[in-house]
Amino acid sequence: MVKLLIQPADGVSRVLKGIRKAKRSVEIVIFRFDWDEIERALVDAVERGVFVHALIANTNRGGEDHLRRLEKRLLEKGVSVVRTAGDLLRYHGKIMLVDRKELYLLAFNFTHMDMEHSRSFGLITRNAKFVQEAARLFDADTKRRTYVARYSKFIVSPVNARRELATFLKGAKKELLIYDLKVSDPTMLRILDERRGAGVNVRVIGEVSRGRLPARTLSRLRLHARAILRDRQDAFVGSQSLRQLELDARREIGMIFRNRNTVATLVRTFEEDWGASEPNQEIQAAAWEIGKTAKKVAKAVSKDLPLAPVVKEVLKEIRKRSKSSLGAKKMEETVEEAVREGVRETVKDAAREVMQEAVKEAAKTAKVAQ
Repeated sequence: MVKLLIQPADGVSRVLKGIRKAKRSVEIVIFRFDWDEIERALVDAVERGVFVHALIANTNRGGEDHLRRLEKRLLEKGVSVVRTAGDLLRYHGKIMLVDRKELYLLAFNFTHMDMEHSRSFGLITRNAKFVQEAARLFDADTKRRTYVARYSKFIVSPVNARRELATFLKGAKKELLIYDLKVSDPTMLRILDERRGAGVNVRVIGEVSRGRLPARTLSRLRLHARAILRDRQDAFVGSQSLRQLELDARREIGMIFRNRNTVATLVRTFEEDWGASEPNQEIQAAAWEIGKTAKKVAKAVSKDLPLAPVVKEVLKEIRKRSKSSLGAKKMEETVEEAVREGVRETVKDAAREVMQEAVKEAAKTAKVAQ
């Protein structure tokens, strides 16, 4: 049995209920966190004798100070806290185990933004295979040991996610409905193109980096969901997008499952979101043109922007703080490329946000006109 959490709706109450009913242990993985009531529930659990063990991300973009303050508060209240290792770019997976009998697998963070203002999903299951595999992963990551996957339906990046998700997509015979912030992995895009060529109906709520897959921008909510619905029978829900970094270089966690009621609810939600976000053909064409322009701008800016003053300052700081034996010329080339890559990524991110806002506004205008 797999129960579905749909955000923004019932995620907070269900997570709180899980913590409050714990009798022996709560084990939780945290990437972002700002929900005071959940923090109080964890502390209350400690006070009634429950062992609470938190695995907290070593880093996230822009929020490391907040994570360190959270660690301190939890430690002061008796929570056992461990920080994730630095071997992966990010530890982005979100799970919670209650008494090692019930697994909460979440695509959303424990934040007001994700739980109140975003479309996302979570799963609750007491299936022994999923619970045992999640416990093995939690033990491995808290003890900084290598995790080896034993259950193909439990999807862990970078261990088995690429292989299992590729197999899942290839198995589609009639339809693939996808929630994804950005489908961009070349192999996954090729599989989707092949499935579409074989007559499979492929639709994406989110962004697709290239090609002509039917895609729409979610207009009424912030998109944070990662889910794939196959032939209205099977589903994947997790924290990983079909992006190279999230498949190969980050800790992401998901599940593939078959449950008639849960899958039917996911399909119904997708169709409602798809219909509510329907742009006309002109808006779609404009979005593609903006996307292409954004890439050109990012490339041009990173190539032509005078970076010498920035590189000079970075080199000065490196020489001041580091005893690196790297040669001066090689060090300068390395720093320049790093700075240029940073500029390129920043411009692309900004352009993508502008594109999404433009499409949303155009969609709203089109609906008003109708």
